[in-house]
Amino acid sequence: MRKRTWLTTTGTGLALLLLWGEWENWRASRRLVGSVPGTTEAVVVLGYRNAGTRANAMNRWRVRAGLRSIDPDAVESRLVLCGGACAGPRTEASLMARYAIQTCGYRGELVLEDLSRTTWENIAFAIPYLKDVDRIKIVSLPSHAAKARHYLAQQCPDLATHLVRGADYRFGDWMPLKPAFALYGLLKDRHHP
Repeated sequence: MRKRTWLTTTGTGLALLLLWGEWENWRASRRLVGSVPGTTEAVVVLGYRNAGTRANAMNRWRVRAGLRSIDPDAVESRLVLCGGACAGPRTEASLMARYAIQTCGYRGELVLEDLSRTTWENIAFAIPYLKDVDRIKIVSLPSHAAKARHYLAQQCPDLATHLVRGADYRFGDWMPLKPAFALYGLLKDRHHP
C-alpha cells in the first residue's frame, strides 16, 4: 500500500513538473511580442554551441522551428541564421544553413550571421538584416528567444516594436527537458535583467 501511494505521489509530482515546464515555456514564447501586421518578415534563428562538422540536435531543431515560423502568406521571408564558430571549427550559422538547404529543402532568402559568439552579439550583428522588414521573429528555446527579444529592445527599441511570435513553442517538443530549460531561463533572468 505504501509503495502504491509513493508511486502515485511520484507520478503526480512528475506530471506537475512536466506541465510546469510546458507552461513556463509557453509563457516565455509570448514574452515581448505583439501582433504587428505586415507582408515582409525576418526569422532569426539563434545557434547553439556546435562542436562537430554537422548541425547538432539542438541546432537542427531550431532550424525546423525557424522554418515552421515562416508565414506562407508573406510576400518576402528572410531566414537569418546566427552563430559563429564557438565550440568547433565551423560556424553554427553555416552548419544550420547546410541542414536547412540539404535536409529540409529550404530555397528561400538566407542570410548567415557568422561572427557572433553570444546571444547579445547574435542580436547586435543581425540588426542590419532586420531594418527593412515589417515583422521580426526570433526563434530558439522559448526562454532563450525571450532573452534575445529583450536584447533587441535594449539595442534597437524601434525594431523591437516589430517583434511577433515565432513557432518555437509546441506542446510536447522537448517535454522531458522543458522543466530544466524553464528553470535555467528563470535563473538567467534573475542575474541578467
